[in-house]
Amino acid sequence: MYIYLYLNIFTILFPFLLSFDKRVQFYKNWKYLFPAIAINALIFIVWDSIFTQHGVWGFNNDYLLGIYFFNLPLEEVLFFITVPYACVFIYECLNVYVKRDLLQQRALVVTILLAIFISLVGLLHLGKLYTSVTFLLLPVIFFIHYLFFKDRLLGRFYLAYLVHLVPFLLVNGVLTSLPVVWYNNGHNLGIRLTTIPIEDTMYSMVMLLITITAFEFFRRRQKQNLPLPKFV
Repeated sequence: MYIYLYLNIFTILFPFLLSFDKRVQFYKNWKYLFPAIAINALIFIVWDSIFTQHGVWGFNNDYLLGIYFFNLPLEEVLFFITVPYACVFIYECLNVYVKRDLLQQRALVVTILLAIFISLVGLLHLGKLYTSVTFLLLPVIFFIHYLFFKDRLLGRFYLAYLVHLVPFLLVNGVLTSLPVVWYNNGHNLGIRLTTIPIEDTMYSMVMLLITITAFEFFRRRQKQNLPLPKFV
């Protein structure tokens, strides 16, 4: 049973089909989205491959096609394409349909407090690779995002993140309950949301923040009539 492949298809199918919605017209943003996904995928494939080699996590061959790239199943590589696509689609739909920036007023304070808290947790658990790397990387990505956009997009980002948690819990719940993906508890806190390591929530936040930051960066360059990367 190719469960992981089916989950990838499920993740991207409806966002792709709805990309042509007359009001959102998400397909018009592909020229900004695809380079952003490429940057995100490069970072996460390297990260994922290293962690797989070190036994931080691994994959159950019973649910895979058996095709590997860079020590990773094809489905895992596809995950870094389908999930960012779906997440930015959610982000754009919310921008169109929810005009009021509901979370902006407190977004910067939340970001500062979150960065301090997870940095402390990461520093206190340096021997746990999944916890320390994920928790220490997220404040760095927040800082990079702030350099480009200050706090203008943070409220929108948090709204998209909260909404994305619904499909996140569904997909990751299947991946971790079978399991398609297993985790070495020696490298995480051992705290689970049902079967999902708590670190996955921050891992997903890093992925979403990198993709949205790059997406908005490329979109801003276009509005300023600056050239986009040549591979677009």
